[in-house]
Formats: sequence, structure tokens, C-alpha cells
Amino acid sequence: MSLPRLDNRTARALFLDRHALAEPPSGPGKGADLAGLIDRLGFVQLDSVNTLARAHDMILFARRPAYRPKHLTQLYAAGGLFEHWTHDAAVIPMSFYPHWQLRFARDAERLPARWRNWHKHDFEAEFDSVLRHIRDHGPCGSSDLGGDEKKGSTGWWDWHPSKTALEFLWRSGALTVIGRDGFQKRYDLTERVIEDTLRGHRPDPEETVDWLCNAALDRLGFATSGELAAFWDTVSPDEAKAWVARETAAGRVVPALVACANGVERKVILRPETLDEQPPAPTGRLRVLSPFDPALRDRARAERLFGFHYRIEIFVPAPKRTYGYYVFPLLEGDRLVGRIDMKADRDSDTLRVTALWPERGVTWGKGRQARLDAELDRVARFAGLSAITFAPDWLRDPL
Repeated sequence: MSLPRLDNRTARALFLDRHALAEPPSGPGKGADLAGLIDRLGFVQLDSVNTLARAHDMILFARRPAYRPKHLTQLYAAGGLFEHWTHDAAVIPMSFYPHWQLRFARDAERLPARWRNWHKHDFEAEFDSVLRHIRDHGPCGSSDLGGDEKKGSTGWWDWHPSKTALEFLWRSGALTVIGRDGFQKRYDLTERVIEDTLRGHRPDPEETVDWLCNAALDRLGFATSGELAAFWDTVSPDEAKAWVARETAAGRVVPALVACANGVERKVILRPETLDEQPPAPTGRLRVLSPFDPALRDRARAERLFGFHYRIEIFVPAPKRTYGYYVFPLLEGDRLVGRIDMKADRDSDTLRVTALWPERGVTWGKGRQARLDAELDRVARFAGLSAITFAPDWLRDPL
């Protein structure tokens, strides 16, 4: 029997709709509206890079132009979010907290040996003193501890023992991040932060695996078992395969084929009702995406679905970079039409556009330029900048 098939245009529309990128960006971007958006996405990755604005703020701004960073801070402070790990540090709806009990337990089991090998110190010996300090003195950051401890010199990830202990106690659930000073996390005892009803609800691992796989599929629309496992990065590949087998046998998911941008078909699973959906046609508005946008996090999937080969070249030495240090993708309709290198020059109150590379086959005419200008005006206002300048050779040939 032949499998049902989603053509590439339908698959793109469905995927963008599930990532809140199909409809015209609108809404207040704060309070219940912001909470609903983050719930729809599942989580928002946090990142410290700030050439224009923080990555998490750009993710939210792309969907809610009225959003401002203070709105996320307010939602966090009101208890609507907690911070933990998916594939990276992220803010997550507080209602999901019980299902992170499995992540806490798995991190507690797997991280000690890995971190002892990584940091080359006995961070576990600091657990009691760190917990006692927070219990006696209240929330703290890593700079409040370990003043007499030796710190390595290899960079950001070279932690002193107390910093490592803080991170482990957070990852394993004993501590909770309550906010940040700048980008430095502040930790408090979980028992003082998380409501008893959430903290005391400990679903069985099987229940959490089922919830995580269902929630991932809801937010992707279609997926392989590997993509389900990778979404939250808690479910193992074998658990995801077993979940797909059970749900397929029960008829709650079905196999299907998705046409990739290059015409190759890829086998996925989806819900039967998804085949009857008519996803909305994505808006033609051009918008700047964060390099860490959830729609682009899986670079291989972005290339399969959109034909967009993308990577961030932060760690590539300047002479060897194909593009700039931190280049923003440009989404228009259901296509990624280019990438733009730009940054905020705070001294001159200016958004400086260094380069833009259209994708192959994309013509950069007057209409598209007008849409770019409108988006850059919005981005500049969001970043608190008054002017926009373009380098003389800013519009480059496709590579």
C-alpha cells in the first residue's frame, strides 16, 4: 500500500504554521499572549550573543513585533516560566515542570562522570557548602561563590568548583534559576521557588516519555523518531522508536512521505488528522530570524525542507568565513530568501548592514528591497537604534 504524501509546499506551510511563522506577525507580545506563544513553541532557547539583540528576544520579536525584552522578564518573574535544559538552556512554560523530573534524574545520573573528566576538579565536594550558602543567604550567582577557588584560563566554560556545583544542582533539580543579572544566572532552592503541587507531581518515566513525544509531534507537525527524541533532548532514540511503534499500532500516528526541497521523499510519522489539514498560506512579509530560531535549530532539516544550507560561523576565523560572524536568515513566505550580516553600532545609534547574500534563484528587486527596508525599520526600533546604514558593497552575489 502506498503511503500518503505531503508535497514540499504543503510540508513547508504546515511546518511554519506549527512554528508560528505562517500568520502575519502580530499581537501584544506580553502577558498571556507571550505565555501562549512560548507554549506553542514549547520552549525558547537562551543565548548570550548580542550583536543586535539576544537570540531569545529575536525569536519572540519575529513572531510578535510588539514584544520587548522586559515582557519576558515580567513573565519569568510572575512564575509563568522556568529555566532548564532542552538541547540547550531555555525558558519553558511552568506547567511543563513535572515532566522535567525525568530530565533532573537523568542529568543527575549522567553528568558527574562527564563533568569530572571535563573540569578536572571535585565539584561534588562543594554541594553541601553551596546549598548551605543559599539556604542561609538567599539567591546567589556564581560570582558570589568560590572566591578563593582556582579557575582555569581556557575561557567561558572553564568553571571553578562552586560554579560547577551550582550548575549541577540546577541541572539535577535541587536549585532553580530565578532570573539573571545581565546574563549571569541567579539560583535559589527549588523548594522556595516551585509550587508544591508542581514539585510534588512526579509522573512515571513512561508517562513523561509519552507526553514529550506527543508534545514534540504537536509542535513539529511531522517527524522521524529521531526528530522527536531531539526536540526536548530528554527522550532517548530507542524510547522514541518504541513510542512510534506503539502509537502506529494503535492508529494514533501513521507513516507518510514528505517531499524535500530537492525532490527526495523522506518517511515520517504524523497524526491521521494532519493529512486533512489545510495549513494557512504563509504570509509574504519578509522577516529576520534569529540563528537560533526553533524552525532552524535542526540545520539538516532546514536544508531538506527549505533547501537552505545554514551554519553560524562564530568559531570560524575571519579569513575563512563564507559569511559573517553571526548572519541572520531572511524568511519570506515559505522561502528562506537570503541571509544578512548586520549589527548594532551603539556608539553611533545605527544599525549597520554589512552584507546580504540572496539565495540562488532569488532576484533582489525593488519590491523585495521595500520589504527588507520595512523589516529593518522594525528591527532597528526593536534594538533601540535610530538610523540604518548599508556598506557600499552590501548586496552580494549568491554563493
